[in-house]
Order: sequence, then C-alpha cells, then structure tokens
Amino acid sequence: MYFACFKVDHSAICSCNLFQTTSLKTNFYIFFISPLIYLLIILLMTACGGGNSGDQRPGGPGVWGGGGRDATSVEIAPVSTSSISDQIRSYGTIRSQDVVSIIPQVSNRITRIHADLGDTVQQGDVLASIYDVPFRDALEQVEAQFRQSQSALQRDSSAFDRQRLLFERGASSSSEFENARSAYESSRAQYESSRAARTQSREDLQNTEIRSPVDGVVINRNIAEGDLARTGEPAFEIANLVGFETRLFLPMQDWEDISIGLPVTMSLSNRDGIVAEGVVSRVSPQLNASTGLGEVVVTLTDAYQSIRQGVLVESRITLITYENTIVIPRSAMIEQIDTYIEPETNTVEISRNYISFVAEGDTIARQRNLELGLQQGERVEIISGLEEGEKLIVTGQRNLSDGDRIRIAGQMRQAGRDQRLGEEGLSDGERVGRGERADGGEGRSSGQSRSGGNR
Repeated sequence: MYFACFKVDHSAICSCNLFQTTSLKTNFYIFFISPLIYLLIILLMTACGGGNSGDQRPGGPGVWGGGGRDATSVEIAPVSTSSISDQIRSYGTIRSQDVVSIIPQVSNRITRIHADLGDTVQQGDVLASIYDVPFRDALEQVEAQFRQSQSALQRDSSAFDRQRLLFERGASSSSEFENARSAYESSRAQYESSRAARTQSREDLQNTEIRSPVDGVVINRNIAEGDLARTGEPAFEIANLVGFETRLFLPMQDWEDISIGLPVTMSLSNRDGIVAEGVVSRVSPQLNASTGLGEVVVTLTDAYQSIRQGVLVESRITLITYENTIVIPRSAMIEQIDTYIEPETNTVEISRNYISFVAEGDTIARQRNLELGLQQGERVEIISGLEEGEKLIVTGQRNLSDGDRIRIAGQMRQAGRDQRLGEEGLSDGERVGRGERADGGEGRSSGQSRSGGNR
C-alpha cells in the first residue's frame, strides 16, 4: 500500500499531505510495527510446534536424539553377580543357656546378704544367711536323742544275744527269747529314726546359709536383710556361665523350614553389623496350642562384648545360599499389578509382574521382564531377564517406556571435562592433526567425539 502511493496522480499526493501528525503516527504503526509483531508471533508458533513436523523417532535429529519427547535423565549401574541367601528373620532375647533359681530350704529371717545383683559367684559361695539359732537348738536335741537311742540299742542287742545262746542250749524259754528280740528290734528302730532326724537337722542348719550351686552371675535378687525367707519362693537367680542362647517363636510356614545345625547371625536393632553368630540347637516338635508358634533355640557360638543377658537381637536363620547369581537392588525393579476376574470361581485374582530397564547405547531404554528368585532385604535375585554386564537403570526408570530416549546423568559433563583436559595437553601439531587450526580456531573433525561413553 505504501509503494502504491507513489504511483497515483498528483491529486492523490496532495490529498496525502492533508493528513495530520496523529494520522501519520497511526499509519506508521499500521504499516511498519504491526507486520513485525505478526512476524514474531508466527516465529514463536513455528518454534513451539516445530517438533510435531520433525523426526519423531527415538534418536532422530536434535538434542539427545531430536524432536518428540525429551530425553529422561537416568542413572545406571552395571549388572553383576553376587551371593544371596534365603533367610528367616525373627527377634529374641539373649539369655544364658542355664538360669538357676535358688530357693531357700528353710524358713526364717534373713540376717545378712553376701551377694548382690551382677556379682560373679563360684559354686559353694554363700549368698545370704538365715537366722540359725532355732536350728542349732534342734540339732542339739536330736543329737541327744540319737545318743540315747544308740545306748539303748547296744543294751538290748547284748540282752538279745544272751537270750539267743540260752535258748539254743535249752536254758531259756521261748517267751523270754521273743521278749528279748522284740526289745532289740524296737531299740534298733528308734536308733535309725534318731539317726535320720540328726541328718535332717544337720542339713537344716547348713541350709541357713544360702549357697550358689553353680558358677555364674547373679541376675536377680528377691530378698533383703530382715525379710522372711520362704520355702518355695526364689531368693536368687544365677546365670550359669556355660554360654548364651536365644529363643525364637516362628509361625508354622517358617518353623517347618528350620532344621538343627542351620547357621544364624544376630544384630542389634540400634547398631549396624553382626554382633553374634550361632546355630540352631533345638527345635520344638510341636506348635504352641495357644499362640500357634513353634519354638526354636539358637545357641551362640561367637559373640562380641556388647552381648549381655537380656539384650534384644534380630536373628537371621540362613536356609540356603546361592553363589555367583545376578542380584539387583529392589529399588531398580518396578512391580506391575493387574487384577482380573476368574471365570470359574468368579473371584478377583491379582497378577504381579516385575520389570526393569537397561540402557542401550546410552541413549535408548529397553524394558526387560524379570523372573525373581530369592529376596534378601533390599536385594533380589534375578533368574532371567538380565545379563551380567548390562547397564541397569537404577533411578528415573519409573518414568520410562520401552524405546524411550534417555541421557545418563553427569556423563556428558564428564565427557566434556575429559575432552577439555585432553586438549590442554595437545601441541600445535597435534591440534592440526585433529583438524584444528594452530591459532585456536576449530576445523573439521575426522571422527565423532565421545558421547555418553561410546567412541
């Protein structure tokens, strides 16, 4: 329109001169500024939608493979082999193999405590003393009765021997012989009774001192000075120093797999690492009727100093161990759950599938269907689906589909850094040989530079 203005006649040019200043500014905006704005808008729309008309295939032109969906940043780790074990985990309390409850054999007041909680004692050491005066008096009385019965037995024994000789010679009647024998039998019975009473009285006096029957450590004291020692109530508990054990109570599906001799490792709940090792020494032949659990006894074979009576540990019973098998972290695996209705039973069934992704050529993600084996904590055995040496995608895999473009996080940055470090050590002749000018300019390279680990 502007150029046409110069092709009209003189009258048209004159009429244009009649425009005011405001009209000139408006025409300038219409003829010059507006087309520029329209052109800028068209360019922006073309840039936003250009990917739709370009190459949509993975690995096409553009950054990290061209147009379409942007490449996903991922991290990789090599698939490797390791050992993995099938383990049963349970919690139990460390205790001594033998805990002895010491019960007073006589009842009276406690006069003195000789051993306290945590003391190490030897067999025969006195733990506490009981008031013994009544027992001493009783022993003296029994001793006197014993001596009296002993004298009576000797007298009646001699009389019986004389009557027997006289009876054999016919100088004594049968009634006199029977009376002498009856008196002897009665004296002998009294003597035996008094002897047993003396033995019991001596033992009662000895039991006024509560002694340890084993070598061990006092783990509980239930009496104090001035208390009344009662028969039938434990006064002390002593852990026999023959070793430690822990008792586990397992559900039926785990209890059935346990056998004697299986290795066990133990750890504390608030510490890392193994603190004790042991073996399964005893297995209950039946389940507990009230709890439905089976008891398993683990005997410790090696323990650190942190193991004490009463410590709660997590025990891992190893059922079987596989060596040189492919093991990946559980976090690198994706679980797919599908539900469907079983036509025959009209019930909802759940199907679980597991997949992972590997990097193909550092730019493409490939999906792999996995068959799982043993699972140990955060480690999973892969029976099929992965091969040793493949590049397993360990982060960012949940946003991927088979064939998606990827970029390995940090790899391009490292490649660029390696390239710069290599170029700093090149001479001018080497730069020219690589297609670069000696003055620092860039020339055509004879080969493709390293990208993503590929040459």
